[in-house]
Amino acid sequence: MPDQTYQPTLSQLRAFVAVAEYRHFGTAATRLGVSQPTLSQALAALEQGLGLQLIERSTRRVLVTAAGMRLLPKAMATLEAADSFVASATGDGLGGTLRMGIIPTVAPYVLPGLLPALRKRLPALRPQVIEDQTARLLDGLRTGVLDVALLALPAETSGLVEIPVYSEQFVLVTPQGHALAGRTDLAPSALESLPLLLLDEGHCLRDQTLDLCRTVEVDPMSVGDTRAASLATVVQCVAGGLGVTLIPEMAVPAETAKGSLETAHFAAPAPGRTIGLVFRSSTARSEDYEYLSAIIRAQRPG
Repeated sequence: MPDQTYQPTLSQLRAFVAVAEYRHFGTAATRLGVSQPTLSQALAALEQGLGLQLIERSTRRVLVTAAGMRLLPKAMATLEAADSFVASATGDGLGGTLRMGIIPTVAPYVLPGLLPALRKRLPALRPQVIEDQTARLLDGLRTGVLDVALLALPAETSGLVEIPVYSEQFVLVTPQGHALAGRTDLAPSALESLPLLLLDEGHCLRDQTLDLCRTVEVDPMSVGDTRAASLATVVQCVAGGLGVTLIPEMAVPAETAKGSLETAHFAAPAPGRTIGLVFRSSTARSEDYEYLSAIIRAQRPG
């Protein structure tokens, strides 16, 4: 039976959240900067005080129990509130570690301006960047592995808040000398029967491109087994004459600087996407994340 007078410490809650996040005692201890025995003792004290098993341990794996999954969001919310309280008291605002997920079609183009801006405007902040596909980033937000994520909206996931940061158009990238190169008045129907190269399964840009094709009822030509995990690879395949592709406008300067490539633009209203900052609705740091989104918006390359 749980002790009704028991009050968990923040150290105990951090131990639980870290083990649930990393599913590995050694990694969790390292992340918290404590010894593994200290971490294990804190977790054991929490479980004993609650009268519940939160973590299942074996020689091969670490699992979060049903009770642990139920209490994990509340533990994270408590820690977020405590961190926000201390930050407000010291006037630091956003400080400490910020685990920020970013999708691969945004990270290379936003980070060169964003990271220096964060160092200048939020010197107490220690960002940890995790680049991954949308589904895994959303899972990381839900489970507390991430604090915020920068991805294409809408996320369409309950329990999360979305702040639109910027919108950008899609640009058609073609080999040099292509019949559509240089056009600024394309209609989406121009994609009909084009050999359209796509990112691999799981990338939201792939889904957005296919959704655009379905919206205007066009059927792009199959490009066989060509698969790419990055925009850089897709664009180089275009330069090599394997087809054409759609990329977000922010990526155009970097990805078309090399190779024999040209671009074409759609007539207004051009197809595109909105990028936004997403975080848990349970957080006590929503004002801080609003400020973070403003910094990201200000650093968007022209």
